[in-house]
Amino acid sequence: MPNERYSISLPSFIHRVGREQSNVTRALATQFGCELKRVRRSRNWLLVGDYSSLSELLVGLRIEDSLAHQFTINKLSVALARIEPPVTLEQQLAQLLNNNPNITLAEMMEVTGCDITDARKARFESDTL
Repeated sequence: MPNERYSISLPSFIHRVGREQSNVTRALATQFGCELKRVRRSRNWLLVGDYSSLSELLVGLRIEDSLAHQFTINKLSVALARIEPPVTLEQQLAQLLNNNPNITLAEMMEVTGCDITDARKARFESDTL
């Protein structure tokens, strides 16, 4: 789940930002591990990346000249607001234990896909608090 890739549509991207700015944005996207590509032969573009790389790209675009990247910043911030940030295994286990303190280790392993040591460690941390 943490490596899930998200796609953000950028309709009429070249017409809104220009060719030079699109090349700068494409270079920034590849620098942060994202991919900015054209959708077939249409004028629409697609920004693809995982949650962390998309959020790093958003910060990078805001650091650059924000007026030139305003269209991309708006589209990216709206899309990231709708995407729920990925939850780590430890957070999943802690949430399970908070919701149901009587859950067994086997049930925790089944729900999260963790191994017995992670489940025991989460149980121990939950019991000590």
